[in-house]
Amino acid sequence: MWEVPGTYARTVFHDRHPKLLRQLAEAFPLTLAQRDALYALVDETLHGPVAPLPPDAPDAATWATWGKGRFARPWAEASFLWAESYFYRRLLDAFGYLGPGAWHGVDPFGPAKSAELRGAAVDDELAGLDELDGLPGGQLRDALLTASLWGNRADLGFLVTAEAAEADTSLLADDSARMWTHLDAHPGGRICWVADNAGRELLPDLVLIDHLLTTGLAAEVTLHVKPRPYYVSDATPRDTLAALRRLRDAGGAAERIGTRLWQAVADGRL
Repeated sequence: MWEVPGTYARTVFHDRHPKLLRQLAEAFPLTLAQRDALYALVDETLHGPVAPLPPDAPDAATWATWGKGRFARPWAEASFLWAESYFYRRLLDAFGYLGPGAWHGVDPFGPAKSAELRGAAVDDELAGLDELDGLPGGQLRDALLTASLWGNRADLGFLVTAEAAEADTSLLADDSARMWTHLDAHPGGRICWVADNAGRELLPDLVLIDHLLTTGLAAEVTLHVKPRPYYVSDATPRDTLAALRRLRDAGGAAERIGTRLWQAVADGRL
C-alpha cells in the first residue's frame, strides 16, 4: 500500500504524474483524444482499478504475466515499483507512441531531454574536458570513472582539482581498484555497459567509454539502453546518438572524443 499521506510514492502519483501531463500538454500540440487518454490514465491510477493492456498490444502477454494478481484491483495495492513502471508503459499508449499515426515513435520526454543536452551547464562540463589532457593516466581514469558514477551530480572541471577525491566520500562500496586491476590484467575484451539516464548522465559514460576504447582496455563496448522511452530521462538509442552529436559539435577535447566514438559505432566497436 502506497496511499499513505506524506510518503514518496503517494507524492509521485498525486503530484508528479499530474504535473508531468501538464508538461506534456505544454511541450506538444496534443489532440483532444490524447489529452483525454492521458488524464483518464491519471484518474485511473488514483480512483480506479488497474486495467490490462489492450489484447493487441505487442507486449500484452508479457505484462499480463508481470501483472498477475494486480489487475482489476486498486493501483495503490500494487507495489510502487511495479505501479510506476506500468504507469509509464500505459502513458506511451495514451500518448500514441506505439500506435499507428503521426505520433508513432515520438518520444514524449524528448523536449525535456533535448533542453538539458543544449543547456549551458553541459557547455561548461564539456569545456572541462580540455583540462583533462595533462592528467597522469591513473588520475585521469579515476576522474572519468567518478564523473560517470555520479552522472549529473559531478562536474568534470571539479574532478580535475585536488578535492576530487572528496566526491567519493558518500560511496557505500568502492570496487574501482579491483575493476582497474582486472582490466589492466585482461585488456582488449568486450565490456557490457548498462546505461541509466540520458543527457548529462550519459555524456560522462560516453567519455569513459572512449577512454576504455582508446587505451585498449576494451576492444568493444556494448552499451545497453532502453528500447523505448521509459520514466522521463532513461536513455534510448536516439538519446545516445544525440549525445554523440553533442560531443562532436562541442569543439576541443569533447569534439575529438565524439568523433572517435562516432567512428567506433561505425566500426562496430561501440
